[in-house]
Amino acid sequence: MAAERIFDRAVSVRARGCGSEERRLNVRVNIELLSISNPVHKKDLAVRLTDDTDPFFLYNLVISEEDFQSLKSQQGLLVDFSAFPQKFIDLLQQCIQEQNKDVPRFLLQLVSSAPALDHTPVSLNVVETNPFKHLTHLSLKFLPGTDAEIKKFLANCLKCLKEDKMMLEEKLKKTEGDLTRQLSYTQQSLSEKSRELDKLKSEWTSYTTALSNKHSQELTSEKERALQAQTQCQQQHEQQKKELENLHQKSIQQLQNRLSELELINKDLTERRYKGDSTVRELKTKLSGLEDECQRAKQEVLSLRRENTTLDAECHEKEKLINQLQTRVAVLEQEIKDKDQLVTRTKEVLDATQEKKVILEENTEEKQRHIEKLETTIKSLSAELLKANEIIKKLQGDLKTLMSKLKLKNTVTIQQEKLLAEKEEKLQKEQRESQEMGQSLRMKEQEVCKLQEQLESTRQKLEESKQLLKTNENVITWLNRQLSEVQMAKKLDSPASAHTGGKAAVSPLGMPDRPPFHSSGISHPISPLYAFQNFLEPTHSKNGNSQYPISKAGTLTFFVQLNSQLSKLSRCSDAHTVPAAGHTANKENGDQLGLESKYFKKKDDSIPLRGLSQNTLNSEYLRPYLPAKAQPSPKAAGTPASAYFPG
Repeated sequence: MAAERIFDRAVSVRARGCGSEERRLNVRVNIELLSISNPVHKKDLAVRLTDDTDPFFLYNLVISEEDFQSLKSQQGLLVDFSAFPQKFIDLLQQCIQEQNKDVPRFLLQLVSSAPALDHTPVSLNVVETNPFKHLTHLSLKFLPGTDAEIKKFLANCLKCLKEDKMMLEEKLKKTEGDLTRQLSYTQQSLSEKSRELDKLKSEWTSYTTALSNKHSQELTSEKERALQAQTQCQQQHEQQKKELENLHQKSIQQLQNRLSELELINKDLTERRYKGDSTVRELKTKLSGLEDECQRAKQEVLSLRRENTTLDAECHEKEKLINQLQTRVAVLEQEIKDKDQLVTRTKEVLDATQEKKVILEENTEEKQRHIEKLETTIKSLSAELLKANEIIKKLQGDLKTLMSKLKLKNTVTIQQEKLLAEKEEKLQKEQRESQEMGQSLRMKEQEVCKLQEQLESTRQKLEESKQLLKTNENVITWLNRQLSEVQMAKKLDSPASAHTGGKAAVSPLGMPDRPPFHSSGISHPISPLYAFQNFLEPTHSKNGNSQYPISKAGTLTFFVQLNSQLSKLSRCSDAHTVPAAGHTANKENGDQLGLESKYFKKKDDSIPLRGLSQNTLNSEYLRPYLPAKAQPSPKAAGTPASAYFPG
């Protein structure tokens, strides 16, 4: 026998006995379909009434198909046995829906013939209430359960309770494991999110401090730049104004000097003209200066507006960041509210973050106030610009009045032009002369440009010659050494040289004095090369008798090197030939003729160097001491000393 449970719910029922009052009971209605296959396949409908509070309350009803036919004929039912259980369940559900109302439409009545429900048969009525009549849709008679049925029912209840207990225990274990896992996971997530909160707080504080520092630095730097730019513009404007005034005054003076040369009759008219021109020019300069100031002020206004836009964009970005952080904080608050013990700590942290947010909002309000101050300054600048425009308009009106006055003066001058026609011819002649002078000035300017180019080329060549002269330092030092050695030899041979004829007087240093050339007009001393040549002649003639003879190979190498250096200098300085007479005189007075001062310092063991003469520095003095291959060409022999030592 198989049982299929269709309905199992608690329903409020109005119980009424014979001669007793109605009372409400919560009765559990259990409907099952019993299918029996032995010996014939048939179905029965089993209905059971029980009370959860009273385990001995048990009423049973089993309806077979045959019993249903008699019930159908007795109560006038229009439903078959197959559809009867569903219709009965529908009536019970309507009763359940209406049971909480004060005046329910459908009722369940449990009527007993005895005064109390004490194991007596009971009828269950489904009643529909109307204002006119109570209609009973269905009435079923239930029999009380026997002791065996009650025991069986109680055993089934115990079995079901044990199964439910096992299921609940398993569910409890599963739920405990799940809850422990969820607790551990939530605790981990809480720790991670608390760390994230700390990180976010630290990042937010550092970010806000950095932003405030950046904004303060940028504001200070921009203020300093604006002040510097204003001061520079004012200084430039004042300098330009002064320069223009000076130039204007100079031009007025020149024009007045020219006009003073003209006749006395035109003086008044010309002075009036120049005065008018000067006033017009001053007004034009003032207008140009004011226009420049207006343009600069407009540019400053545009720059300030751009700065305002950038500041607004930064403020919007900050607000977006604040909103994002607020959303994050809200999500974290929702997650933290679900937890048990760590809620209080997280709330305190969130309160701290909210206080910091309030501080940040105050900072933003201060920045907005600063922006409003900047806007007020911009408005003041715009008002000043409007004032400047009004001043320009006034100046334009003054210009118009001056132009009208000038027109009147022009009418007067037109009348007097007949008298000035003759003088205009004279002026034209002077203008032609001035044009000719201007052309001559232009020619001279071109010549000056050419001369400047030549000067630059000569300077370059001079630099090259200086480099070559620096290379000659070694040669000069060697010459000084040779002269010192010769001097020492001369000092040793001084008793012998004192008996030689009076060709030349001997200097205190042992060198022969340079004789003056009165016939050639040269009164200055002769260069050291001439003295060295005069010195070499007696030493060369007395080479056999001297104790310290000079080697001819050394002198030849020296003169070959000297000749090669002089030829290089002559090639580099062909364009710089200067008269020698003036340079020799300057040489005696201390001029160095292109050589540096270190070449002319007096040493203790050397002969002081002096200027090289144009007439004495000639390769003819060197020819007896040079071999045939090393003798200079006739062109090199004729080059003066000024070519080798340019001034």
